[in-house]
Amino acid sequence: MSAQAPHDATSRRDRDRTHYLYIAVILATVAGAVLGLAAPGVAVELKPMGDGFVSLIRMMISPIIFCTLVLGIGSVRNAAKVGKVGGLALGYFVAMSFVALAIGLLVGNILHPGSGLHLTDTLKHVGHSQAAAAPAEGVDFVLSIIPTTLVSAFTEGQVLQTLLVALLVGFALQIMGRAGEPVLRGVGHIQKLVFRVLSMIMWAAPIGAFGAIAAVVGSAGVDAIKALATIMLGFYVTCLIFVVVVLGAVLWVFSRVNLWHLLRYLAREFLLIVSTSSSESALPRLIAKMEHLGVSRPVVGITVPTGYSFNLDGTMIYLTMASLFIADALDQPLALGQQVSLLLFMMIASKGAAGVSGSGIAVLASGLQSHRPALVDGIGLIVGIDRFMSEARAVTNFAGNAVATVLIGTWTGEFDRDRAQRVFAGDLPFDESTMTDDELEESGAPAGVPDQPGPGAPAKEAAPI
Repeated sequence: MSAQAPHDATSRRDRDRTHYLYIAVILATVAGAVLGLAAPGVAVELKPMGDGFVSLIRMMISPIIFCTLVLGIGSVRNAAKVGKVGGLALGYFVAMSFVALAIGLLVGNILHPGSGLHLTDTLKHVGHSQAAAAPAEGVDFVLSIIPTTLVSAFTEGQVLQTLLVALLVGFALQIMGRAGEPVLRGVGHIQKLVFRVLSMIMWAAPIGAFGAIAAVVGSAGVDAIKALATIMLGFYVTCLIFVVVVLGAVLWVFSRVNLWHLLRYLAREFLLIVSTSSSESALPRLIAKMEHLGVSRPVVGITVPTGYSFNLDGTMIYLTMASLFIADALDQPLALGQQVSLLLFMMIASKGAAGVSGSGIAVLASGLQSHRPALVDGIGLIVGIDRFMSEARAVTNFAGNAVATVLIGTWTGEFDRDRAQRVFAGDLPFDESTMTDDELEESGAPAGVPDQPGPGAPAKEAAPI
């Protein structure tokens, strides 16, 4: 058995040719940036290439979330356990959003990055158009979660609607017991098919990366980037502090997992986010890789989709610093009490922004219009670099989702540290061709489920990873 394992690992590495794909993505990203600087007019015209690739990925998100959530809930016989995982996930995401808000306020009040900028009449109109495109709020937001039909959530690509349908189907299968097992097996086969289609789509990533980066750099221009470099640099540094210091400390204290090992394991996913300017391109892969890492299927199936809709780490830092930036630029600084009330409103309003392209700036415009209408004009100052800031907040949110999944798995006794250590060491490489752990499923153990006394038992002690 021990002699066979290294051989299997080596053969899987030999079969993995996708490292060439990601080298191509890096080269395409660099080439796109160069074209955007050298010929911005031509580069902007390439935007459909990036949009097309992201649309292909977005096409897969609803079925992947549905299958993952249904399998996660349906395979658990105790409904209380599902509620425990979901409650822990929601509580954690809200708590970390407050931490991100506090860090953003601290850095923003120290830097005052908006001083010295001037607003033109053309830029004034941009903010009002963005505010009109803001996501639904309050009762309208709650009603928007209910799909028109059981399948319309898939055809319309609404993530929250997909979550609702998946929850209902998962709990229904749970209640059905053995009678629902054939359906669960069918959903499992569909999930394998969906991941196989996704692995095929990924080969178009270099084309998408080239078009997306070229369009972003070409449309922003060097002058705009230089003028707004302070807010961009401050935002990047704040996100870095949050990920390294806050997330890294929490992950080590509670799970004894080294943040660097986790980020290195997800390096390809971060590359996709940066090169395509979209976190959606990496979400399906996060689901597959966290299950492969050693987090149980129910925890992954509940935590990752929940984080996609409710994780606000990077978004809160963005909304905080952008609000302070605009207030300073218009010479209308906000008092601390005004800052806190405005940002608490935005934190609630941004719940409806999940999966909506460009929704961050729309939420920002909506919040300013509700609390300080005079500041809406300043949205035009930040539109030119919003895509660059969008990448940073997407990376931060993605890192937050990954850390949260490990933490929730640890707290519920559903994280296999021994398996994670082997994955980080390269002994159990991720299968890029199928994105599933067939060998574990065939042996009768769901992927990522540790050998422990029970779902509520504490995770067994292991060496820090």
